[in-house]
Amino acid sequence: MTARRTLLRAGLATAAPLPGTIGQAVEAPSAAPDQVITLTAQLPTGSPDFVHLPFEVPRGVREIKVSYRYDRPPVPPGTPGNSCDIGIFDERGTSLGGDGFRGWSGGFRTEFSLSRETATPGYLPGPINPGTWHIVLGPYQIAPAGLTCTVQVTLRFGTPGPAFVPAYPPERARGRGRAWYRGDCHLHTVHSDGRRLPAEVAAGARVAGLDFIVSTDHNTSSSHGSWGPLASPDLLILPGEEVTTRNGHWLALGLAPGQFVDWRYRARDDQFPRFARQVHRSGGLVVAAHPYCPYVACQWKFGYQDTDAVEVWNGPWTYDDESALDTWDANLATALRQGRDWLPALGNSDAHSAPQPIGTPHNVVLADDLHRTAVLAALRAGHSWLAESAAVTLEFTATGHGRQATIGERLTVPADAPVDIRLTVTGVPNGTVRLITDEGQLHQESLPTTGTGTVTWRTTASLATYVRAEVRHPKPDGTPGKGNSLGPDLPWGPMAALTNPIVLHIS
Repeated sequence: MTARRTLLRAGLATAAPLPGTIGQAVEAPSAAPDQVITLTAQLPTGSPDFVHLPFEVPRGVREIKVSYRYDRPPVPPGTPGNSCDIGIFDERGTSLGGDGFRGWSGGFRTEFSLSRETATPGYLPGPINPGTWHIVLGPYQIAPAGLTCTVQVTLRFGTPGPAFVPAYPPERARGRGRAWYRGDCHLHTVHSDGRRLPAEVAAGARVAGLDFIVSTDHNTSSSHGSWGPLASPDLLILPGEEVTTRNGHWLALGLAPGQFVDWRYRARDDQFPRFARQVHRSGGLVVAAHPYCPYVACQWKFGYQDTDAVEVWNGPWTYDDESALDTWDANLATALRQGRDWLPALGNSDAHSAPQPIGTPHNVVLADDLHRTAVLAALRAGHSWLAESAAVTLEFTATGHGRQATIGERLTVPADAPVDIRLTVTGVPNGTVRLITDEGQLHQESLPTTGTGTVTWRTTASLATYVRAEVRHPKPDGTPGKGNSLGPDLPWGPMAALTNPIVLHIS
């Protein structure tokens, strides 16, 4: 309790305001000099995830500029050092999911500014209204010696500039009717911790052969209003957000333009379902992102009952993707055995900066049109497969009892009726095809050096509740790999393509 009281005392602002401004907004002349306010916070280990420092904004302020710094004392080997994020809330308050959010840059910037007409990327332009504003600190890691943070707020007075007018992207691009469309649903720009401008991301998406992208900057909607001029008939751009909590990251895909999703909670707070519902009300999707990412606070702890999909492939294929894929496959088998809806798999680049390639991997989606609603519906239904690049193509079907189904669909047949599985692949020289059911891998076949081939296999609905396909590159030693051996080496090479399942249902 003593430490908690110390934190609260130290977390309040220590300021040098203009006379008469404490506790109320007052009129300031347009020619008033800049007002500088210094806020300090001394945070011991065990501090709350987020600390809000209040400061008063009088009338007449045209622009708020903020800079901050914090100490980095030495730490014992193996002990994390200090790391502290920053953002800001306006006079409407700091309540969870409230209207006061005005921006967040995490730990990517040491200073930012905002005014009626413009703002640093990650922050929202808009009125600088009088009242109590708050700096929000997110002490990601605190050294044993504690963390001391100093924030300098500069209030600049004058006549406000013209109101910022956002340019949101349209919900439709020129499609090909019902067709397979390629899209990357996890991308970052300078509006969070990326180094690419939105224009560079859009250009990179076109180079990668994508039909759509989703903008998912961390904990902010500030980029949404910049995508309009960059969308075109050949590229659909959907607003989104990567919601970066302390118990895992999740993607809010296809948000309403300008919609912000709060991130200030853990699994123990039971708030995740509330914000998942918020995204669903706007027609968007909730996707658990890189659930086994080894970085601090990235591991997924919220469960999957409120999600629409799982990102099992994030950037270049690595060990954590193998873990995510295994967990997803186990949950898939359980859901189908229990007669529940299953969660589709997604793959995205999570590209932040060069040389990280946009579209490696991406999703290939069977949608009715290149439209927000159609693309999100196809992703939600699992009518998609995952590709490392546009050089890889794939067709996957199951045929039996006079019927045929493709990825994400259900084929209903008698229990012992023959079901023919057919997979055609291009673009994976010497690749390994794996056909996997709820009993594990039941067929394996190698592709020729041309990378083009067709694999067929027969099963029944009594033997397989679902069938899904993987296409792997050769292992580093050039061998195809095999799934029935144990040892220190990974049994497979990197992923080239991965499908969602075709479900086999007994009539």
